[in-house]
Amino acid sequence: MARSCSARLHGEAAAFTAALRSLVNNPQFSDVTFVVGQEKQQVFAHRCVLACRCQAFRGMLTSDEDPAVSHPRVLGNVQPEVFLAVIEFLYTNSVTLNSHTVLEVLTSSVEYGLQDLCKLCVEFIKDTLNVEQVCEALQAVVQTRGFHELSDTVLARVLRSDHLAADELDLVQAVREWAHVSSAVLGRPVPEVAALPVQELRLPLLAPSELAMLESQNQRDLLIPVDSIAAAWRSHALRCGSGVPSHLCRPRHGTRPRNHHRHLD
Repeated sequence: MARSCSARLHGEAAAFTAALRSLVNNPQFSDVTFVVGQEKQQVFAHRCVLACRCQAFRGMLTSDEDPAVSHPRVLGNVQPEVFLAVIEFLYTNSVTLNSHTVLEVLTSSVEYGLQDLCKLCVEFIKDTLNVEQVCEALQAVVQTRGFHELSDTVLARVLRSDHLAADELDLVQAVREWAHVSSAVLGRPVPEVAALPVQELRLPLLAPSELAMLESQNQRDLLIPVDSIAAAWRSHALRCGSGVPSHLCRPRHGTRPRNHHRHLD
């Protein structure tokens, strides 16, 4: 008897993407309509695509009492171009970005929990925008309501930047809040979920009183490894950044000045 076998074969990806792209904002066969922005522009979509690609849309659409009777959904606080970029990504797994809207697309990607879209926006920002725009973009991420939904890798990438317009003490608190939310959602300990982002916190920038307060808080959740706090204290004792990676001693765009900063190399 001949042995049976099976394999998954793939056709031309570009043709598949092009076919789905033709459905973006196409009223034909659409079963959900959005009224977007102050312009009240209609955007047409397909419930099955949105629901299978985005948990936020799945929750929004399954709340309909009667899916067969679809009323337009009003999204007045987003530009049509930005919302269409999100829709394009959901349909094609690619996105068309420009410097005028990428910050808002980035914010929307975080609010909708679209990690891959967020990464694409961050890459575009890093490759094309100037320092002021990068600073604004990173600040937009930290301040958005969807900040807690960032993955650890994306959050670490944001914290790696010198251009973040926030003080280190505020960033530590933001990471702590993010870690506790992620811990509850993932069912994993706070130190485990925060291991990657915490490495990018620049503890030597904190004043001794702030570091002491942080050490006290840390006893409750062990967010920050003891070795990292010890290294920050060592930088104060030696009055230099010796023994600490140089980028962790470098002030960011939004770092508030402290007296000891003049001793950090």
